[in-house]
Amino acid sequence: MFPDWIIDVLFWIVVVFLVGVYVSWRATRLDRLHVRVETARAALDAALVRRAAVALELAASRQLDPATSLVLATAAHEARTADSDAREFAESDLSRALRAVVDQPDFADTLKAKGDGQPVLDEMATASAKVVYARRFYNDAVSQARIARRKMLIRVLPLAGRAPLPGFFEIDDDPPVALRG
Repeated sequence: MFPDWIIDVLFWIVVVFLVGVYVSWRATRLDRLHVRVETARAALDAALVRRAAVALELAASRQLDPATSLVLATAAHEARTADSDAREFAESDLSRALRAVVDQPDFADTLKAKGDGQPVLDEMATASAKVVYARRFYNDAVSQARIARRKMLIRVLPLAGRAPLPGFFEIDDDPPVALRG
């Protein structure tokens, strides 16, 4: 019915079309993964800022002794003002400072007895838990994006464009023992 050359041309048109659809799908998926990384990073930054703000609030609450307030306020300030290179270290220092302050013997009971201590402790527990979850979510998104970018098609055809390879955010984010649970 049709000459052989028309069937061959139609076959190759269909093959090129399907390859184009597949490449487009992979590029869109990679773009969605990069958007997911950016969104997760924004959520992580918000959780870290919130934790530092609660730590500053606790330090300024006049419910701690001056030395403890100073240690906590300094660590929280450093975490909030650190540049991107020093951010992981500053956030880890804040985690260690929070554990040193909150895990003191009878700290929670003493703070609760002073009146407004329980809401601050609850807020600190919530903020610390959100940091843990946000960091896990961010690192999972980074892992998925890195796996996708290792695929041969992504490397051969530069589908990632000029987007930098996302990096993991590794900090000591263990909350104080008194705030777990």
